[in-house]
Amino acid sequence: MPIIFRPVWLLPLVLFSCTDPQPGVDASAEPPLIGAAEAGNITVLAQLLDDQSPVDVRDVCQWTPLMKAALNGHLEAARRLIEAGAAVDLTDKGGYSAMMLAASNNHSELVQLLLEHGAKVDQVEQTGGWTALIWAAKQGHLETVRVLLAHQADRTLTDQQGRRAIDWAQAGGHQAVSALLAVAE
Repeated sequence: MPIIFRPVWLLPLVLFSCTDPQPGVDASAEPPLIGAAEAGNITVLAQLLDDQSPVDVRDVCQWTPLMKAALNGHLEAARRLIEAGAAVDLTDKGGYSAMMLAASNNHSELVQLLLEHGAKVDQVEQTGGWTALIWAAKQGHLETVRVLLAHQADRTLTDQQGRRAIDWAQAGGHQAVSALLAVAE
């Protein structure tokens, strides 16, 4: 996904999920494993994991290395983190999981990987009541919607506004996504 679109979906994350750190906490001190996962740097990631770095370390926003890898579409980094024992359903302060971050950015292979390792397909975040399916449909991510539906994502779930995935797809003019979501209704 082009960087130009990221600020649109990042706004709720910035506003609601990551508040100012507590006094005395250095917000700029990002754990090295998180930085390696965010960059997709497999060499550094592997070295840190070999050195027994905690795989589910968190930053000030409560993001994990797996969340950062999912956000940025780093499939191999995510695979290595999962193999090292990363918990796939951890959430940040707003209830966003690696699944939601991958789905909202159309990283369908990463969504598939997370689901194969037990990620909850219908996990709901706290800022808008969105699921990975709602995120993907809202953004018009057809392949990601296909993957989620193949894993029995519940297309009837509604967000805090009472809108389903199909409602968001239709509102966004995503005809192929709308058609796919309408098939099983």
